[in-house]
Amino acid sequence: MPDDAASRAAAEEESAFSHPSVEPEATRAYGEHTDQVIDFYAPQGESGPAPLVVVLHGGAWRAPYDRRHITPFAGFLARRGFAVANVEYRRGGAAPGQGQGADDPVAGRWPDTFDDVAAAMDALPALVREVLPQADVRRTVLTGHSAGGHLALWAAARHVLPAGSPWRTDGPAPLRGVVALAPIADFEVAAKLEVCGNAAVQLLGGEENFTERRPYADPALLLPTGIATTLVQGRADIDVPEAVAESYAEAAAKAGEMVGLTLLEGVGHFPLIDPAADACAVVAEEIAQLAW
Repeated sequence: MPDDAASRAAAEEESAFSHPSVEPEATRAYGEHTDQVIDFYAPQGESGPAPLVVVLHGGAWRAPYDRRHITPFAGFLARRGFAVANVEYRRGGAAPGQGQGADDPVAGRWPDTFDDVAAAMDALPALVREVLPQADVRRTVLTGHSAGGHLALWAAARHVLPAGSPWRTDGPAPLRGVVALAPIADFEVAAKLEVCGNAAVQLLGGEENFTERRPYADPALLLPTGIATTLVQGRADIDVPEAVAESYAEAAAKAGEMVGLTLLEGVGHFPLIDPAADACAVVAEEIAQLAW
């Protein structure tokens, strides 16, 4: 059974990564670093204002996985009539003592990864008005896959960050909602399961910083948000097991907030962003239910 699960997961990943990159209509910077950019995709087949979907890619917050692997998903959403903003952000580099291009880079950068997502979200309204005038920013849905699912949940919770956090906002983000795809949504559970090579612990700077920094970074501790939230999770996911999403949903319920949890039988980690997979159509429908 484990071999079958691993083989299926490998086939799903191969399919998701088999699509050619989809070039955006425009790219704009929200900062000076080369990774501080956003790609914009115009909605196709829509004559009126279109909802905006903001996409945060996954890849365990590690450098080798940039926004290019999720461009087929961005293009898929654009063909569905959404305006799309695909956000890049700084990710982890080589582990200490390793050279550039190491096989096992550290996950994320503290605080740079969070700095970038906050800055991108703050810059988006003005950039969208410039680049995609047909987008209706009043109907913005934030989505993200895996590590990007974490970042989507975190970005929607900035108004409940601890006082004194540099990323805290005075009020909730003007979002119609969040659709988090197989998100690393509960860092305590993710650490216990060593999800993605213990990426959540690495993101916060290692074991020595995990407890201190977790209240500023863990979506499961940043509740309730008051923003409509849906999690989409494959039950056959061996990369980010469903226990992580379920724990977040339970934490939300304890905080008095109902979070939608769509569990897909026989689906692993990557079909959620694979335009060739039925699960990807389910994701688009979940986004549409919040956006339209």
